[in-house]
Amino acid sequence: MLTSKPPIRPDDTTLYFDMLEQAADGVVIINQFNHVVFFNTAAEQLWGCSSADVIGKNVNCLVPLEQRPQHDGYINHNRNTGVNRIVGTSREVVFTRTNGDYVAAEMSISTAIIGPDKQRYYMAFLKGVTEESHRRKILDLQNRVFHELSGEASEQDIADMLCAEAEQLVPNSVAALLQVNSEQTLEILSGEGLSRRKIAMLMRITLNETDVVAMSLAPEEARSIVWNTESGNGYESEFLDCWASAITNGAGELIGIFVLYSRNRDKITNWPQKIVRGCVPSCAAIIERGKTRQQLSRLDRYDALTGLLNRNAVTTILRDMTLQPTSNPFALLVLDVDLFQDINNLMGYDKGDALLQTMAQRLTAQCRSNFITGRLGGDDFVVIIPNGDHEIASAFADSLTAAMREPVVINNQELIISLSIGISLYPDDGLEIENILNRAEMAMLEAKKTARKSFRLMGSIVNDDVRARVIIGSALRKALQDSELELFYQPQISIKNNMLYGVEALSRWHHPTLGTIPPSRFIPIAEETAQIEAIGLWSLEKACAQIVEWDKIGLYVPIVSVNLSAAHFSNPTLTEQIVNLLTRYNLSPNRLTIEITEGGMMQQNVETMTTLTALREIGVGLSLDDFGTGFSSLSRISHLPLTEIKIDRSFIINFEKDVSSLIVTEAAINIGKRLGVHVVTEGVEDTFQETRLRSMGCDVMQGYLFARPMPPTDLLQWVQTRPSFAS
Repeated sequence: MLTSKPPIRPDDTTLYFDMLEQAADGVVIINQFNHVVFFNTAAEQLWGCSSADVIGKNVNCLVPLEQRPQHDGYINHNRNTGVNRIVGTSREVVFTRTNGDYVAAEMSISTAIIGPDKQRYYMAFLKGVTEESHRRKILDLQNRVFHELSGEASEQDIADMLCAEAEQLVPNSVAALLQVNSEQTLEILSGEGLSRRKIAMLMRITLNETDVVAMSLAPEEARSIVWNTESGNGYESEFLDCWASAITNGAGELIGIFVLYSRNRDKITNWPQKIVRGCVPSCAAIIERGKTRQQLSRLDRYDALTGLLNRNAVTTILRDMTLQPTSNPFALLVLDVDLFQDINNLMGYDKGDALLQTMAQRLTAQCRSNFITGRLGGDDFVVIIPNGDHEIASAFADSLTAAMREPVVINNQELIISLSIGISLYPDDGLEIENILNRAEMAMLEAKKTARKSFRLMGSIVNDDVRARVIIGSALRKALQDSELELFYQPQISIKNNMLYGVEALSRWHHPTLGTIPPSRFIPIAEETAQIEAIGLWSLEKACAQIVEWDKIGLYVPIVSVNLSAAHFSNPTLTEQIVNLLTRYNLSPNRLTIEITEGGMMQQNVETMTTLTALREIGVGLSLDDFGTGFSSLSRISHLPLTEIKIDRSFIINFEKDVSSLIVTEAAINIGKRLGVHVVTEGVEDTFQETRLRSMGCDVMQGYLFARPMPPTDLLQWVQTRPSFAS
């Protein structure tokens, strides 16, 4: 049985209105004309106005200014169609208080037909959620900033986005991100809403030590820096207030200021300052990312040790100079510190670095403002003299040589340093950048060989051999880029079972016009022109890739030996580079052996020994090449982390004619056995040599008797033709 609702008595109506009036949430009721008929105390507090100011007015007086023209249309559409998107739902709204401050609230709307005329009324309940809203929006903003920082957007664009979002959070405000530079002045990273006058005022600020300390202790002290700039200047301020915070990096150093200027006449909350503080971590990340990028850009162009331009930057400048429509002549000088390696060996590499820094300072001091100075690598420097000719370059080389005679104090010890200088002229000595550089380097090497503490011009060198070295050295620079170099592989045979022990990777070069250039010709030039490291790293890469290719076709090559020069072992990143290669090609370290000549191994400086030890610790083999030619002592060899020694072919060739060669070879084999390493003999060319080596107990043989060096594609066929291998 249905029961009807009891009739509402007049005192009940008063009760309901009293309850709505005292509700904790704001309540707004509008009639059929969209006029406000009820506005409780909580609503008054939200909007900052009395009910008397609102009752009887269109409800659009409570919504943001930009939404007022369309607001009646939204309500009337619901009245006429019954279709709605907000009645019975809850959503967040933002509106402006009468004093210009703004409020976020969660609003729900209900509707009812009331009165004898059956008119539709709407009632809105609003709960202030400004604080929660700001927290969420600040978090969203931080997420957006860090997402952009991980991409390719510039710091300027990200800063502009952050400032624009902050301005949306505080209406009638202008945000700016200021960066503190090394001179303790302010740079405006973003501040699109600032007037030119305000920008000029901010950029005139210079922070003193008191300012920096104050902001470090209390970040909000930044307000006094950016707000008091207009006091006493005779101009009316364009802003009425501001909030600001200092920005520091992880080390606590002041790096910037984030400021929010306001045009609002009043404020009742502290949320603008909280918004500023919420933006500070994002601002710090933007500024730090910009500084990191600048540092990386500098590292791309400048030598970390001396601060001079590096080789890549010098090459780029030279290219720009030669590509100008009316390119002017210039002189290029390459300078090398005489006996620098001896200083390194005697005093240590840290003292050698200190010497290079001193030389760079002296070099810079001697150069005019339009000269271009750089470090090519090692102890080689470069100077470019715009519009320089033979006389200008020679005169500068003379003055530079004289300036360098002043003693240098390193580790409380005076050193007299000299330079060997090579000079080439553009366009007289060539039009290609690499040719010009290479010719100056070769002229420097000629000066070093003939008379240190002097200079040579490339044009004055008439020796055919030197010119040939210049041509080869220049061509070698392009050989790697143009894939002219390739690796051949010579098999090594295990005496124990006649099986394949491994192969040695050997560089081969066939130039399109110069023809085949033997390693004995181009390797020394590569060492002279500092290209040997690039060739060695290329050989490692190609060898690792080749092992994988052989594995794919079912050809198992246990070990590939790659020759590296002594220069590689002074590079502290060599081990890391090899580990990266092994990881990339998924290779076991014991499948790679590094060969270094006896002369190079015997240097035994700290860097070399550290690298050798690290390579053995990761499992890479180490071979002492050309054993017997370096006059090394057994005591020094015993301290090296070797896995094998290779007896030089010069001993094997003379077996039949020279008894001393037999004695030395047998002694070397016995040394290897005592050291517990494999002994490999190179240059085995006939059966007599093979028989004698077997009788001596040699472990591994390599030579023309078994196979010549061959392209990688020929190795499978060679293996298949050897009965002991194919069985």
